[in-house]
Amino acid sequence: MPNNLDHELEVAVEAAHRASGVILDHYAKFTVIPDARADISTQADRDAQESILRCLHDSFPDDGLRAEENTPALALAHTHARRGWIVDPIDGTRGFARKNGEFSVMIALMEAGRILLGVVLEPVAGRMTYATLSGGCWRRDGNDIEATRCHVRRVARLSDAVLTQSHSRSPSRQATLATALAPARIIETYSAGLKLALVARGEADIYLNTYDRINDWDICAGQILVEEASGEVTDWKGKSIRYGEAAGQRSGLLATNGVLHEAALAAVRMTG
Repeated sequence: MPNNLDHELEVAVEAAHRASGVILDHYAKFTVIPDARADISTQADRDAQESILRCLHDSFPDDGLRAEENTPALALAHTHARRGWIVDPIDGTRGFARKNGEFSVMIALMEAGRILLGVVLEPVAGRMTYATLSGGCWRRDGNDIEATRCHVRRVARLSDAVLTQSHSRSPSRQATLATALAPARIIETYSAGLKLALVARGEADIYLNTYDRINDWDICAGQILVEEASGEVTDWKGKSIRYGEAAGQRSGLLATNGVLHEAALAAVRMTG
């Protein structure tokens, strides 16, 4: 595995910023869709993805590309490359459609089944969180000149924890699990990338995703953020996340500060 990923990270950050500009241009003119579906896709998604993929391909023409939208640049990409970029141009498109700011740009690089780097950028809030393998997790917000190292919060009791999850209705599996975890506070937001960044930044301690199908681009960039901030990520059965599966992740995702991981898994198991 490469030890120096400075150039790859620089390009990924630049691609995320370019996409953010494209997205915000669309966002300013977009008409709110209050009842947007979970699988909504917009022209902003497609234009942002084209911007990202072209930027990545220009710098790394031999790398593979995987992404959510069916766009021209993706259609021309390598399918059997040594390394591959995994991209979600707008993670949390419902947040974009509802114009509440709850969405992110996610870019990751993988090789031989390992995540080498991840970038999560929140265009409206202007918050960027990024990490490289063995290089730590960092954040740069707004007009920050210098990046700040991210660390998970070392909360040791579920009753003191902050849980972040998708917007949920009761009764639901998500609501049942939240009750079982019994955290001190719950933050509900769209975008898995945003929620994983919250854990990595120490702004939340647990993220539990109960979806029975999660695509690689939904979580790949965010997983390395949590792990490089000294947290832990598994599915909600406690098994390692595996990428490249045709059906996607079938057992959800649990990201924690590490200290709470076994207690959170036990609470999930108790609910059946």
